[in-house]
Amino acid sequence: MFGLEALDLARIQFAFTISFHILFPAITIGLASYLAVLEGLWLKTHNDTYRDLYHFWSKIFAVNFGMGVVSGLVMAYQFGTNWSRFSDFAGAVTGPLLTYEVLTAFFLEAGFLGVMLFGWNKVGRGLHFFSTVMVAIGTLISTFWILASNSWMQTPQGFEIINGQVIPTDWFAIIFNPSFPYRLMHMATAAFVATAFFVGSSAAWHLLRGKDNPAIRTMLSMAMWMALIVAPIQAVIGDFHGLNTLKHQPAKIAAIEGHWENKGDEATPLILFGWPDMKEERTKFAVEIPYLGSLILTHSLDKQVPALKEFPPEDRPNSTIVFWSFRIMVGLGFLMIFTGLWSLWLRKRDTLYTSRPFLYLALWMGPSGLIAILAGWFTTEIGRQPWVVYGLMRTADASSNHSFMQMSITLIMFVVVYFALFGAGLGYMMRLVRKGPKISEGTETPDGGPGKKRTPARPLSAADDSSDADHGDDVRLTKEI
Repeated sequence: MFGLEALDLARIQFAFTISFHILFPAITIGLASYLAVLEGLWLKTHNDTYRDLYHFWSKIFAVNFGMGVVSGLVMAYQFGTNWSRFSDFAGAVTGPLLTYEVLTAFFLEAGFLGVMLFGWNKVGRGLHFFSTVMVAIGTLISTFWILASNSWMQTPQGFEIINGQVIPTDWFAIIFNPSFPYRLMHMATAAFVATAFFVGSSAAWHLLRGKDNPAIRTMLSMAMWMALIVAPIQAVIGDFHGLNTLKHQPAKIAAIEGHWENKGDEATPLILFGWPDMKEERTKFAVEIPYLGSLILTHSLDKQVPALKEFPPEDRPNSTIVFWSFRIMVGLGFLMIFTGLWSLWLRKRDTLYTSRPFLYLALWMGPSGLIAILAGWFTTEIGRQPWVVYGLMRTADASSNHSFMQMSITLIMFVVVYFALFGAGLGYMMRLVRKGPKISEGTETPDGGPGKKRTPARPLSAADDSSDADHGDDVRLTKEI
């Protein structure tokens, strides 16, 4: 079917499941830190706005965290089911790294999550804040170990191969492999940026509906400050990450650039747009800027970037895909920087919360961070091909011996179940976002805890089923858009 083989279906299945999964940890990482900041600000200023926002976003965090845990379990099982040869070859490295993630991050998060979600009126303020901080730290520790494992697959070191299996010889070298620091910073920062635009989009949606209060304004203000500061930092981190990739995975960079061959001693141009053709070995309809490729990738005007034709055809990544996935990521990054700068200009003019063109931009930029994360992961993972462990094991040699029919059935089942289960979860989470934060009327401590209406004992009971009052506003906003 469509010229696909069982290996292709295994890769599609893994890409499909990880594309769903990565969205939830990204928001979890950002929201956990956001909640810690909100509670810290409330404890310092006693401004009820921060407390109200904490209760609002903690419900969304709970739903998102649950979906992230469920989707993450599937990823772990696939290593043994669809990629058993990879597990046999590199399990001595990847297995312990994933175990460290469970023993440190997951246990830390699980241990304090209950206190964070249900202990607002049960424990002291200091202990509750400490629990929130521990959950936030746990999400970052989890990112540390997951990125250590994945980065080792990109730039492996600290091992030797005995009887066809990877045997660790230096765990420090394995964990802190050459690409790990850049990829860790890039992913963690991406999670913060994605969460900022998610929060900012939520605030913009409410402001466009005419729901203007201190909590909504604080949401937009904090989100835009984060975008203004962190989005440019992400661009700088990305530049360093690119230089590291050029050093250790030059074929990936050549594929990203759609660069097929160097001409004499000429500097490498930057191809803005085009269509890399893997069969014809050229980039069609290329729009080039002379010298800029060398300037960006080597920080000089005369050095050349390695070209795809310098590598055997069987060792070349699919340039057609990574060329465009990279440009989607970078294009959205520039839009994020522009949004942050525009927000600063409006802030100075005191029109940040009333400029409808800006609010519509902020609304539509809501999923931009998550889309950029997906595009970045496609770039780095497809760009690693045809290797599952770069330079050591090919993807074709890593899959289990399943038939085409078996992979077809499981892939269809995954698609149906994922869209049904996580589609419902995402829909519920968006419903919580549409309700907006409830404003406490000057009370020292809000109603909460088990049996109270403000903070239900069960996170999934947080949304009120009677949302008819909001329906008219939803229709009006839809017509405006």
